[in-house]
Amino acid sequence: MTDQAPDRTLSTTAWHTLEREAVEQRLDTGPSGLPDVEAARRLAEHGPNRLAPPKRRGPLLRFMLQFHNILLYVMLGAALITALLGHWVDTGVLLGAVVINAIIGFIQEGKAEAALDSIRTLLSTHATVLRDGSRREIDAADLVPGDVVLLASGDRVPADLRLVEVKDLKVEEAALTGESLAVEKGTGAVADDAPLGDRYGMAYSGTLVVYGQARGVVVATAGATELGRINRMLASIRNLSTPLLRQIDRFGRILALVILAFCAVTFVIGTLLRGHPPSDMFMMVVALAASAIPEGLPAIMTVTLALGVQRMARRNAIIRRLPAVETLGSVTVICSDKTGTLTRNEMTVQRVVCADAVFDVDGVGYAPVGNCSIAGQVVDPAHYTALSLAVRAGVLCNDGRLRQTDGHWHIEGDPTEGALLALGGKLGLAQDETATAWPRLDSIPFESEHRFMATLHHDTEGQPWTFVKGAPERIMEMCSHQLGPDGDQPLDADYWRRMATDIAARGLRLLAFACKRQGPGGERLDFADVEGGYSMLALVGIIDPPREEAIQAVAECHRAGIRVKMITGDHAETARAIGAQLDIGVGKPAVTGAELALMDDAALRRVVMEVDIFARASPEQKLRLVQALQDDGEVVAMTGDGVNDAPALKRADVGVAMGLKGTEVAKEASDMVLADDNFATIARAVREGRAVYDNLKKFILFMLPTNGGESLVVLAAILFGLTLPLTPAQVLWINMVTAGALGLALAFEPAERGIMDRRPRPPGEALLSGFFVWRVCLVSVLMMTGALGLFLWELDQGASLESARTMAVNAVVAAEMFYLINSRHILAPVLNREGLLGNRYVLLAIAVCIPLQLLYTYLPLMQSIFGSVGLTPEQWLKVIGAGLLVFVGAELEKRLIRNTRFAPESAKD
Repeated sequence: MTDQAPDRTLSTTAWHTLEREAVEQRLDTGPSGLPDVEAARRLAEHGPNRLAPPKRRGPLLRFMLQFHNILLYVMLGAALITALLGHWVDTGVLLGAVVINAIIGFIQEGKAEAALDSIRTLLSTHATVLRDGSRREIDAADLVPGDVVLLASGDRVPADLRLVEVKDLKVEEAALTGESLAVEKGTGAVADDAPLGDRYGMAYSGTLVVYGQARGVVVATAGATELGRINRMLASIRNLSTPLLRQIDRFGRILALVILAFCAVTFVIGTLLRGHPPSDMFMMVVALAASAIPEGLPAIMTVTLALGVQRMARRNAIIRRLPAVETLGSVTVICSDKTGTLTRNEMTVQRVVCADAVFDVDGVGYAPVGNCSIAGQVVDPAHYTALSLAVRAGVLCNDGRLRQTDGHWHIEGDPTEGALLALGGKLGLAQDETATAWPRLDSIPFESEHRFMATLHHDTEGQPWTFVKGAPERIMEMCSHQLGPDGDQPLDADYWRRMATDIAARGLRLLAFACKRQGPGGERLDFADVEGGYSMLALVGIIDPPREEAIQAVAECHRAGIRVKMITGDHAETARAIGAQLDIGVGKPAVTGAELALMDDAALRRVVMEVDIFARASPEQKLRLVQALQDDGEVVAMTGDGVNDAPALKRADVGVAMGLKGTEVAKEASDMVLADDNFATIARAVREGRAVYDNLKKFILFMLPTNGGESLVVLAAILFGLTLPLTPAQVLWINMVTAGALGLALAFEPAERGIMDRRPRPPGEALLSGFFVWRVCLVSVLMMTGALGLFLWELDQGASLESARTMAVNAVVAAEMFYLINSRHILAPVLNREGLLGNRYVLLAIAVCIPLQLLYTYLPLMQSIFGSVGLTPEQWLKVIGAGLLVFVGAELEKRLIRNTRFAPESAKD
C-alpha cells in the first residue's frame, strides 16, 4: 500500500490549473479510459487507493506507562525496601496505593485515537469507470491515476478527479472546505492560488455528489489525495499535554526532589547525630516520605474531572478526554467555525430592494414569523406591488418544502429556497395556498451554466405569468423594464448595480427576481421564452444570521478575557458581516487563506494576534493558525466539523467538534463534542472548566497541610529523638482513606460568583502561589501542634504508645474534618449558613469519615493491622479540641488577609 504517489511530479501538479487536453496528455489517457494492462501496471506502481492504517499502542503498554511518574517511583522504591526488611503491612499498603493510581490513570486515558479510522470510512468502496471504452463497476481501491470515473447523484467521490464533463453537478464539500452549501461544479481551469473551495473543476475524494452527473479523470489516489494529505497531517501531530497536567507534573517532580532530599538529610542526621540504628531510621524515613507524598492527588483529580464531565454533559458538552475539562477553564483564545456554531445554519432573508423602496425583514431562521420595515417603520406589504410580486415569485419559483416538526421549522431542499419560503410565510403567502392559487405549468430547472430558474404559472384569472430567479447580472440581462409604484418603467441598470454592491458589502448572498405577464404559446417553457422582455422585481439579500445566544456568549467570553476568532470556509465579506453582529473583529480586516499562504511563520504570529477573522482557510492554514497562537503562549480551543478541521482540532489544547453536523473524523480528533452545535455551549463549558480548576486548587490546599502536618510530626520526632508518633501504615490510612474521602466533597463545590469576570490564568502559572505556600505552612504547623502535643501529653500521662499514636491519628483526622469546612472558600469566611451548610457533600463526607475513624479505633481487625486501641470520652474531647485549633486558626488568618489592603489576587474567591 502506498501513502504517497511514487511519481512526485503527479502528486505536486496543480491539476485545477490545467485544461482537459493537458490533463489527458499528462496522464496518457483519453475519453475511453485506460486499457486493462496499463491500469494493472499503474496499480503496481502507485499502490491501492486506500489510506495507511494508524499505529496503535496496546493496552498493556498503556497500563505500564501509568507507572511512569516520579512520585510513584518513590513509593515503589519504599515498598521494595520495606519488603526486604520484612514490614509486609507497610509494603502492601504502599503497593496498593500505587496500583490504584495506575488503574485510575489507565481508565482516564480513555479509548485510543480513532480519527484515522474515521477518515478511512469516508473513502468510497466502489467506483464506476471506463476501461477499454466499456463501463465497469470496480473496487475503489483499484483506481489509478488516469482512470476515467463516472459520477452520479448520491455517489461518494472515490479519488481526486479533474472534471472533464459536467451536467448540473453539485458536490457537498463541507467536510473539506467548511462551506455549508453544495458547490456547483464546472470544467474550467482556475488560478494556481485558488482556495480548495474555489477549484470548481475538481472533485475530491470523500466528498458527496448531491445533484447531477459528471465525468472526471483520476489525478490522485490514496495518500496523494486531499484526504490522504490530511491523514498524514493527523498522524504527524502529537497530542499536547494540558496546562493542568503540566502543572501537576512540574509540581510532582519538585515535590519528589524535596521529599527525597529531606529524607536523605533526615536519615543522615538520625544515624550520625542521633545514633539511631540504620534499619530503624530507614523505617522512620519511609514514614516521613509516606506522610509527604500526596497519594490521593491522582485519584481525587480524576474524580473531580469526572464530575465536571457529568455537569458539562447536562449542558450539551460531551467530554471525550478527561483532562480537557480543566483545560477549558484556562483557555485564552477560542477559534470558532462560523456556520452552525456562531450562526443558526438557517438561511434568512434580511433585505429586499425594489425599484421604489428598500425593505428590511426581521425574524430569523425558517420560522415564518416577522415583519417588513422601511427605515425602522413596519409597513404593510400589500401596499407595495413590486414587493408582494417578488415574494410571490420566491415562493412559486421554488422546489423546496418548508415543514414544521415538533415545533421546529426545517427545509427539505436548498437552504436558500427555504429562506424564500419563510419570507413568503411572513408576508402571508404560504407555500401550499399560493401554489394552489397560482398552479405551476412548467419550469426550467437551475443549471450552473445558465444561472437562473424559471417557472410558468396561471393566476386566479387564468392569465399566464413567467417568473425567473437567479444571479443578479444574469436576470438583468433578461430585463428591459422594472416594476415601480406606477407600473413598468425603463430599467435603471446603474441603480440595481449600486444596490447589488451595497447588499454584497453587507455580506449577504444575492438573488434577483423578475416576471413577465405572458407565457409561451402552449404550456411548455423553453429557453427562447426567457431570452428577454422581463420586468425586474427585486434584489433579495440572504444570510445565515448569528445565534442570539452566541452573541451573548461571545460577549461573556470577552468579559472573561478570552479572545474569540472566527475561522470559516465562507467568503471574507460574509464573515465580516457576521463578525460585526457578534462583535468579532470589528474595525479590523479579514484575512483570506490566499493571504495566509504568502506569510512566513513570523508574519503569521504577528497577524494572528491582531486579526480575528480568517476566511477560506485550508487545513494546513488552520493548523498553522493554532500553532502560531500556541507559540505565543496562548491556550487555544478550536471548533470544527469537517475533515479539514481535524488536524487543527487535534493540535489545539481543546478540540471542539460539532455533534449534529460534524464528521466522525472531527469528533474523533476532538476533546469535546457539542451536542447542540452551539457556541454558547462552549462558553458554559469554559465556566465549568474554571470551576473544576478552582475545586482542584481547593482540594490541594486542603490536602497538602494534612501531608505537611504529618511530615512535621514525624520530622520533629526524628530531630528530637522521640518515639515515632505515626507509623507508615497509619500515615497511608490518613492520606488514602480519610483525606481522600473528605477532600472528594470539594469536587462538588459550585462555581464562585463572578468566575467569568476573571482574566484567564497564565498558562505557565505555578500550581501553588506564594500565598498558598504560606497557608499550607500555617495549617501544617497547627495540625502538627495538635497531633504531636496530644501524643506527648498522652505519653506524659502514662498512656501506652499505641494509645498515644491512636490519639495522634485521630487528632490529624479531626483537624482535617474542621479544615475541610475552612477550605470551601479560600478567603471568604465560612462562619455563616452558606459556609457551614452550602455544600451538603461536605457534611456527608464528614458523616462518612466519623464511622471510618471509629472502625479504625475500635475494630479488632483494624487494631491488628494499624496498632490502634480504643479511646475514652475524655480523650475524644482532646481530639476535638485539636481540630478546633486548626479551624479557629484558619478563620483568623482569613480575616487578617481580608483586612489587608494587599490581599493576594490568587486568594480571592
